[in-house]
Amino acid sequence: MKKKRPSLQDVADRVGVTKMTVSRFLRNPEQVSEKLRGAIAGSLDELGYIPNRVPDILSNATSRAIGVLVPSLTNQVFAEVIRGIETITDAQGYQTMLAHYGYRAEKEEDRLVSLLSYNIDGLILAERNHTPRTLKMLATAGIPVVELMDSVSPCYDSSVGLDNIRAAFEMTQMMISRGCRRVIYLGARSDERTMMRLQGYEQAMQQAGLPAGNVMTPESSSYSLGAKLLHKAKAEYPDIDGLFCTNDDLAIGAIFECQRLGIRIPEDLAIAGFHGHDVGQVMTPKLASILTPRDLMGRRAAEILLARLRGELPAQQKVDVGFELLPGESI
Repeated sequence: MKKKRPSLQDVADRVGVTKMTVSRFLRNPEQVSEKLRGAIAGSLDELGYIPNRVPDILSNATSRAIGVLVPSLTNQVFAEVIRGIETITDAQGYQTMLAHYGYRAEKEEDRLVSLLSYNIDGLILAERNHTPRTLKMLATAGIPVVELMDSVSPCYDSSVGLDNIRAAFEMTQMMISRGCRRVIYLGARSDERTMMRLQGYEQAMQQAGLPAGNVMTPESSSYSLGAKLLHKAKAEYPDIDGLFCTNDDLAIGAIFECQRLGIRIPEDLAIAGFHGHDVGQVMTPKLASILTPRDLMGRRAAEILLARLRGELPAQQKVDVGFELLPGESI
């Protein structure tokens, strides 16, 4: 049974105004006095008010809809996760309502308001870092939540993912075992998973007694960015003999640029990626990468969420779907 969410009347009672005044504020804050604006806004935040786009008579009914919030709809990683989710939800008669937020926590908050306003039954999120208001709305909504992509960090409710730190550690170890002594980490966006992989890389380098180094950028990943970061890494670390990239896009772009420049792979420079996308496994040289089971991750998340809706508690709060090292031909 869903929790009863705070209503307009609850907000009005707290402020000491009519429900119509609160409604007017929500439509256009300029329509109420400056003094009331602060009081109403404060009460909305304190109560965790969520707009309702369905009739009151349906507010406690099930919508047969699952909200899915991902940082990108064009990123192949999340496209495959969504496919896994919908394999399960379609079979169980649930619709998915998708939204993306461009890796920005504040935009995630806005998208969450919209999804919750449609009275969704459950929610799948791709991140662990949320704004205080997002956490307040999740508590107010009282629906099951599953977070993806990470099986280590503390989660809000339940999680399905992999150990990004361990995966990066093991790939770096493999590069070292094949003779690399000056591996440099390439990262983009600096989102939480990029930083976890950086941590795993640094742990492996430190354990081997080797110096670590990185080239990071807030830009979005792309093949062209991989080429650009290759040049930057070679300029900053002239003795570089390996590149460990936070994803396959950067790694493939770096390989293409090496081929253009006549740099032999892996003889002159070893390059590894993360995620094991199909394109990296059919190119020459075949890309060394870490295969992450995105489809499985999506299916397991949906299964846990639907089980929660049936009143079943998960056997474990955090589910680790594992990963596989793909040696390829590039290291």
